[in-house]
Amino acid sequence: MEQPMDARPGGEQVLYAVEQGVATITLNRPDAMNALTIVMKAALLEALERARDEADVRAVLLTGAGRGFCAGQDLREHAENLAAGAGLDDTVRAHYNPIVLAITGMGKPVVAAVNGYAAGAGVSLALACDFRVAAENARFAMAFSAIALGPDSGASWTLPRLVGAAKARELLMLGDPVDAAEAARLGMVTSVVPAEELARSARDLAVRLAQGPTLAYGAIKQALDFSAAQPLEDALSMEADLQDACAKTEDHHSATRAFLAKQRPVYEGR
Repeated sequence: MEQPMDARPGGEQVLYAVEQGVATITLNRPDAMNALTIVMKAALLEALERARDEADVRAVLLTGAGRGFCAGQDLREHAENLAAGAGLDDTVRAHYNPIVLAITGMGKPVVAAVNGYAAGAGVSLALACDFRVAAENARFAMAFSAIALGPDSGASWTLPRLVGAAKARELLMLGDPVDAAEAARLGMVTSVVPAEELARSARDLAVRLAQGPTLAYGAIKQALDFSAAQPLEDALSMEADLQDACAKTEDHHSATRAFLAKQRPVYEGR
């Protein structure tokens, strides 16, 4: 059953449900294309931290309600801050950065189901996830320059690693929308499916991941993030440390026994 993340006004803007080891987090402002308010950002971070800490959660599915995934920052709220002289009100440091770090640092796989339009920080949130399943009607717009802002929410880090430095520069500076097919060609999304199949396809992937070796997935995420900015020698050392840790898990011992017995392993995430 989906639950609002808190009892504060607007707390119903983020819904949370757990089934089959998958925590589904739904951005729930469909009338505003799930544009992010201060309350919504706080609730999203709370949901991600809850998924991180709950032992029965072994994968996370992030999606949006209605026609859009996430249109980024709520510009009405932002305009009010500008009019009051508050500027960005430190929301990048206080909200967006912790949210992105919660996704990338999650020791569990995170799947984004991009069900429609994604813009600005909404694209950044999807790019921070481990997998992105997009509906055929999804569109991605790095819309920061359209309102005379630079990138945030990790876009300057994730986007060039997915599409290359030159294409990232083009997408960020020009801000032209990219449809789902082009996003797949560029490497921005994992797969594209018909809109009516998105929920099932994304959930099937999340369930598959939830049934896998959770701690090994976490080690893979950690190794990839570490090696992105380290020399080979240090990356090799990190791999050795992570392998030592994984070798002590019940999942590794169980999978090794299953391999020798020619059986399919059953992972418990321990």
